[in-house]
Amino acid sequence: MKCTVIGFWGGYPAKGEATSSYLFEKDGFSLVVDVGSGSLSTVQNYKHVMDIDAVVLSHYHHDHIADIGVLQYAWLVHSYLREEKEILPIYGHQEDITKFESLTHECTEGIAYDPDKELEVGPFSIRFFKTSHPVPCYGMRITDGEDVIVYTADTTYKEEWIDFAKDANLLITDCNFYEEQDGSAAGHMNSKEGATIASQANVGELLLSHLPQYGDTNDLVLEAKKYFQGKIRLAKTGLVWEKGRG
Repeated sequence: MKCTVIGFWGGYPAKGEATSSYLFEKDGFSLVVDVGSGSLSTVQNYKHVMDIDAVVLSHYHHDHIADIGVLQYAWLVHSYLREEKEILPIYGHQEDITKFESLTHECTEGIAYDPDKELEVGPFSIRFFKTSHPVPCYGMRITDGEDVIVYTADTTYKEEWIDFAKDANLLITDCNFYEEQDGSAAGHMNSKEGATIASQANVGELLLSHLPQYGDTNDLVLEAKKYFQGKIRLAKTGLVWEKGRG
């Protein structure tokens, strides 16, 4: 399983970059998890827009779904150039029915996932975990049968994350705040909290993402190292995780 960071900023994208979005690849299948602002432009550096096989969404805040509309337009434009219209499946929860229904367009189909059941998408199996956030949001445990990547999406610290992330090869964690800050009111974690989960869950590597636009984000890694002795990286555009790489 290969995971490429497409977008990693929280709230809004820095110049020329994108908010939350990740590309998962296995055996020629391409899955995009979250489609934040700027992600459609960025993902095309790695994958043709029509080579995306499926999309899964954690929740419906703009910094995770802002480019869904232009993704739908992209598929519509390309449908005029092809003999047969193709339909892109976009998986989301139904706890905001208006947002869920907007996932269906001329060339996309909104498909509801049941957070209490495992979702099979191509070569990937996905389990969901409801986060603590101002709107319904689901973290994911994604496996290809060999490797496991856990994505917290947006969340405050919950002890239950430790079990959900247990022995994952990679933990992609919400790190929207610095160690001395309390992000619970906004529904986010700080560097200490994400690293604590990584340590107690015995994960192979920690990737700090959903980053703040202020301060020196390299400090987040230094802070996290106090609580997790494993490999820690700061998310950046194009960063690739693949077992045995880096």
